[in-house]
Amino acid sequence: MSFHKQPKDDTQHQNHLDGTSKILSGDLQEEASRAGLDNALQRWIEDVKDASNPELHQVVVDLQALKAHFGGGTIDSKLVGSLLGRLGENTIKAAIFADNPNTADRVTKLGEALLSASKQVQNPKGAADEEFRQDTTSLS
Repeated sequence: MSFHKQPKDDTQHQNHLDGTSKILSGDLQEEASRAGLDNALQRWIEDVKDASNPELHQVVVDLQALKAHFGGGTIDSKLVGSLLGRLGENTIKAAIFADNPNTADRVTKLGEALLSASKQVQNPKGAADEEFRQDTTSLS
């Protein structure tokens, strides 16, 4: 008896996108110490590979580099910030390849979360200060 890998449906892809966006909006340093980030990155790598789109090759390469770096212990903020930034830009561009509008929307949101995480990693204090300024501005 042989088992064939069933292709993932859009709902599974959307759940993976939502889960990864949620992880990115949290404390990456803390998430990196748990299996959640590693698992999310692995699912994302598999989802992008399943798309079999050569345009997404750099996304796979960067995801694998990010996964390997987080698995290594000490986090190089400059490297991680750079990877997250490039992933964010390429992920937003990749939204055009999604067949389903709900998936495309989630891909765009994930790209935005990656760009935000990139800024947070590269300038954690500045990101917190900016968020505080936005919060206090909305109160006036």
